[in-house]
Amino acid sequence: MSQLVRLEVADGIGTIVLDRPKMNALDAEMQRQLVAVADEAATRDDVKAVIVWGGERVFAAGADVKEMAEMSYTDMAAHVRLLQRFSRALASIPKPTVAAITGFALGGGLETALCCDFRVVADNAKLGLPEITLGIIPGAGGTQRLPRLVGPAKAKELIFSGRMVDAAEALEIGLADRVVPAAEVLDAAQALVTPFVTGPTQALRAAKEAVDKGLETSLDTGLEIEAQLFSALFATNDQKTGMRSFVDNGPGKATFEGI
Repeated sequence: MSQLVRLEVADGIGTIVLDRPKMNALDAEMQRQLVAVADEAATRDDVKAVIVWGGERVFAAGADVKEMAEMSYTDMAAHVRLLQRFSRALASIPKPTVAAITGFALGGGLETALCCDFRVVADNAKLGLPEITLGIIPGAGGTQRLPRLVGPAKAKELIFSGRMVDAAEALEIGLADRVVPAAEVLDAAQALVTPFVTGPTQALRAAKEAVDKGLETSLDTGLEIEAQLFSALFATNDQKTGMRSFVDNGPGKATFEGI
């Protein structure tokens, strides 16, 4: 079995590399490997932050249409669970994550990027959800994650039309967080998450969980989630270290253990 997705770890950053030439089309095997690699990144203690990277040429140009073209309703009713599983696995990594996007991020490729906390985009990249042009809709989270990011009206316009946006528009609507020259995308993604590597691991995990879960519920329920996670951090060494350092030395000088 070929390795279509792999995890490379250096200096506390785990890079999930998509490697299915030419366009990183997300077939079923690649999706299964994404689940496994996302789970590995989530559980490895030496991984403090995660980059998803498709290489210098392309991020991912979508799902494998040839694989899906002749599927029946029954076939797809089973396969869509895998689509949802790989995207959920990426989205639930309890660490800061960033998609480093070059070339195309279309369909399932953009849905993969939407699972990350941040998106660093090459200035010549193209992003979109073109599923409507195939007579279908996004099935790996696009109809749910995109409106939460850019708002329902803009998400509907992009999904209904299937059009691609360039990097400038992606930045304008909040789909991209940073736009840089194509040759600098990976470096920029690394620079974005490097400060988190030495941060308080449990507090970062709690912050991500509070935001993500809070967006899925009412304000009152979200505040309760926040209160519980906030209180739980007083059982960590990093809380004691951070507050003692603040009292003794002023803000921003603590050295955290991650426990």
